[in-house]
Amino acid sequence: MSTLPKKNELGFFEIRLESIGGLGANLAGKMLAEAGVLGMGLNGSNFSSYGSEKKGSPIKTFIRFTDPEVEIRDHSPIEVPHVVAIFHEELYKTVNVVSGLPADGIVLVNSTRDFDEIRRDLKLEYGTLAVVDGMGIAVEEKTKVNTSMLGALYRICDFLDPEDMRNTIRNTFGKKYPHLVEPNIRTFDRGYNEVKFKTYEVPADAEGKAFKRSVTVYGYESQPLGGVILAQANTILKDMSGSRQGFIPEFNAEKCISCAQCDVVCGDMCFVWEEEPNKRGIMQMVLKGIDYQYCKGCLKCVDACPTGALQDLREEVGYAEAHRVPSRFNFVLGGA
Repeated sequence: MSTLPKKNELGFFEIRLESIGGLGANLAGKMLAEAGVLGMGLNGSNFSSYGSEKKGSPIKTFIRFTDPEVEIRDHSPIEVPHVVAIFHEELYKTVNVVSGLPADGIVLVNSTRDFDEIRRDLKLEYGTLAVVDGMGIAVEEKTKVNTSMLGALYRICDFLDPEDMRNTIRNTFGKKYPHLVEPNIRTFDRGYNEVKFKTYEVPADAEGKAFKRSVTVYGYESQPLGGVILAQANTILKDMSGSRQGFIPEFNAEKCISCAQCDVVCGDMCFVWEEEPNKRGIMQMVLKGIDYQYCKGCLKCVDACPTGALQDLREEVGYAEAHRVPSRFNFVLGGA
C-alpha cells in the first residue's frame, strides 16, 4: 500500500521550493530527497533551477517522490506541485511563487506575519497555509533557514519519518562540520514543532492556480539585427527587496560622521547624500539615509562603518518602506 498522501497522473508526489541563493534551498532539496529514498525506501529525484549562483538570485528546487515500484522518467521542472515552500516571502513581489498550485495545495512560508496578510499578498483563495519563523529559529540556533524549513516540511509531509532527516543531517554535516550537527537537529526539531497551519475551505468547483511559463521577449526569430537593445533603461525601477536574506542595515544619523566608508563598499549606490554647509559655512556632503529599494542586504556597509552608525537589523515587513530615503535622479526628474 502506498504511503504517499496524493499523486498526480504519473504517480508522483511533488514539492517545489522557492528561494534565493544563499538560504540553502538547493541543499535542503537534496537532503529531503535523500531522506525519503534511503529512509523510507521511496523512489525520488531532486534538482534545481537557477541562473547565476550569486546570492540573492531567485532559485527553484524540485523534489519528486513515488512508490518503490514506479520509475521516475520525468525530469522536467515541477509545474503543478502538491506543496510549495517559500523560503523568502518577499519573492512574491518578483516571482509568481504559487504558479501551478492546485486548489487544495499547501503553501509553507517563512514569515512572522499573520495568515490573512500572507494569504492576501500571495493571492490565495483557498487551500492550506503553513507559517513558520524559519529565520528567527535559524538566528537563535546559529544555523541556516533551510534546516528549519525542512522541519516544517516534515510536519506537512507526514508520510516521512523525522528520524530519517535527523540521520541525514548527521551524515551531511558529521564529517566536515561535526559542531553543526546538534544545532541543525535542534533547528529541524523547532521547525517541525513550531510551524502553524490554517486551512481555507476549498469549494467543490475550485480551480487551482494556472501555471505560467516565462517567455523571453526576444528569440532567434525576433531579435533585432546587430543585438540592438530597444528596451528603455529600467535600472532605477528595480526593487531589490527580494534579494535580501532577512537582514538590512539600520542607520543612526546621530552617530554618523559622513565619512563615506559605507558608500565605498556599497555596490548598489543605496546611500543618499545631500550637500549642506558645516559650522564654518563650507559646503560638504552629508549622509541622509538609505534607499532600501536598491539594498540587497549584503551588510558590507555595517562591517565598514567605523562609528557604529550602521547596524544589522532583522527586517520586519514595512520597515524598509517606512525608513526609506528615496534617491533623487535629477535627469530623470527633469532637473540638471
